[in-house]
Amino acid sequence: MLFRSIADIYDNLQTFVVAEEGGQVIGCCALQVVWSDLAEIKSLAVAADRFNKGIGTAMVSQLVQKAREMGVQKVFALTLETGFFEKVGFKRIDTELLPMKVWSDCSKCPKQDHCDETAYILEL
Repeated sequence: MLFRSIADIYDNLQTFVVAEEGGQVIGCCALQVVWSDLAEIKSLAVAADRFNKGIGTAMVSQLVQKAREMGVQKVFALTLETGFFEKVGFKRIDTELLPMKVWSDCSKCPKQDHCDETAYILEL
């Protein structure tokens, strides 16, 4: 995941959903609107001992529904976990199709010149 400062976390806190179990955080995920018709699923994380239990799917589904309610037409993700996004209905695309993304968060990433993430998109 891309490093976030405490200030950045507070600035974006309202974009997150959190999964809890027994008072313990076991997952998180955020939806950031990038443009009037485009939003990003980002910062998806699930506790390693809770993989394959539907937690990530539930959080992404909740945020996709929120995007629909806001009238967003496309939701994308940049990920190292390609199988997960394919499983939840996203289609692989070339990162060059996401110019708004390249010039925002990616400009802060130490991997920007040799990105190893794969882009996925879901049309709503």
